[in-house]
Amino acid sequence: MPLNEEQLQQKRDERREQILSAALKVFARRGLIGTKMSMISEEAGISQGLMYRYFTSKDELFITLVERAIQGSIEGTRQIHQMPGSPLEKLTRLTEEILDEDGQLYFLLMHQVRTSDEVPEKAKALLEYASMDMYVDMLKPVFEEGQKNGDLAEGDISELISCYFTVISGLMTLNIPKIKGFQLPRVELLMRMFTRPQ
Repeated sequence: MPLNEEQLQQKRDERREQILSAALKVFARRGLIGTKMSMISEEAGISQGLMYRYFTSKDELFITLVERAIQGSIEGTRQIHQMPGSPLEKLTRLTEEILDEDGQLYFLLMHQVRTSDEVPEKAKALLEYASMDMYVDMLKPVFEEGQKNGDLAEGDISELISCYFTVISGLMTLNIPKIKGFQLPRVELLMRMFTRPQ
């Protein structure tokens, strides 16, 4: 029985996601320059010809993933305001989401955009849109409430939030090459850095 248009579209969407997921893994490991379309098709388990029906180049794939990474990080950070619990519990949950495996792969991608001269200009322009000020503004109310209720450390809120992102970025950068003996600390341990001493 032939597939109807809705089923065909679902199949195309699934295939596209399969390609994007494979590309994310390969780009994260090898960088844009070290990646060939054949590596992505091999990782995805599909032919190169089929892959070109969905994406015309590895630059297009890379830019699509950067757009997704930025959109995901903005939405993920914004959702902290809808999370239940105290400000400390919200920050703990957000940190767990950032440090999960997919979060790390997207971080590696963003790290390449920040540090490589070889990435497409469009990817660099997208990164400029997601400025640190935007993330600070999104987290400020949570830190303010946490300071008021005595959960979170005292001090300049912008500096605390910058410190939070510096710690998270540093941890993920160290975790990239799987350095022998290095392990990501438990989130509860990390949160102690931002908790007011009792």
